[in-house]
Amino acid sequence: MVLDSTNPIIEVKDVSFRYDLRSSTETLSSINFSVQKGEWVAIIGNNGSGKSTLAGILLGLYKPQFGSVTIAGYELNEETKWEIRKRMGIVFQNPDNQFIGSTVEDDVAFGLENLNMPYEQMKMRVYEALHMVDMYDYRHADPTRLSGGQKQRVAIAGLLALQPEILLLDEAFVMLDPKSRKDLLKTLQKLKSRHQLTIISITHDMNEAASSDRIIVLKNGTISSIGTPKEVFSKELDFEAPFTEKLRRILQMKGRNVPNTYMSEEEMVEWLWK
Repeated sequence: MVLDSTNPIIEVKDVSFRYDLRSSTETLSSINFSVQKGEWVAIIGNNGSGKSTLAGILLGLYKPQFGSVTIAGYELNEETKWEIRKRMGIVFQNPDNQFIGSTVEDDVAFGLENLNMPYEQMKMRVYEALHMVDMYDYRHADPTRLSGGQKQRVAIAGLLALQPEILLLDEAFVMLDPKSRKDLLKTLQKLKSRHQLTIISITHDMNEAASSDRIIVLKNGTISSIGTPKEVFSKELDFEAPFTEKLRRILQMKGRNVPNTYMSEEEMVEWLWK
């Protein structure tokens, strides 16, 4: 993947925030990072690390006391936040809270109807979005009767129909079973690759984080480290490791001659077959 590092689609500079202005304790302190178009960045951290607060700042729900946030060329403020939100889709952990329509295709079309989009154009957008997430065959189904993974696919299709530049996943995999989680991760990887979709995932799921291009680790409101999954999981031992890293460590403890660094799922399979 070739990224244009000169023009990041998201840039966070020296952001600090505290909920109680009378307190000297900051929830976030001097946060700096950038995200390139077409990149998937996961933000991880224990409870109280500041993940949810950072997500709220990116959405314009909270205003930092210091620093600036620039998204899609706009510096985030009260005047620009609505323009920025047109370029950003948000997927929450419970898709049931996002359904409006009585059928899957009605639900995907809802946002487009609010834009007064012409019918034929709207029909094509819905068709394309449902095919992107492999849910076209369910277009006439009641979305509330779908499985958890299917519901999240429909929620994502509704956002993709609006053609956002950025997809923000806020603990979007929490309620999914392992198979649905794995299938949805593959779908998002495919969408990112084909459509240069930028993904920010706020997550406790280390397997989800392992699917990203880079990981930002928050600890006590500051960035502890930023790097690829290989770099982060090789040195950040405070977090539950993704499955392949757990397996590598177990094999290492049993005296097996395994590589000394983190391996992706593909690398682990290749190594096991040697």
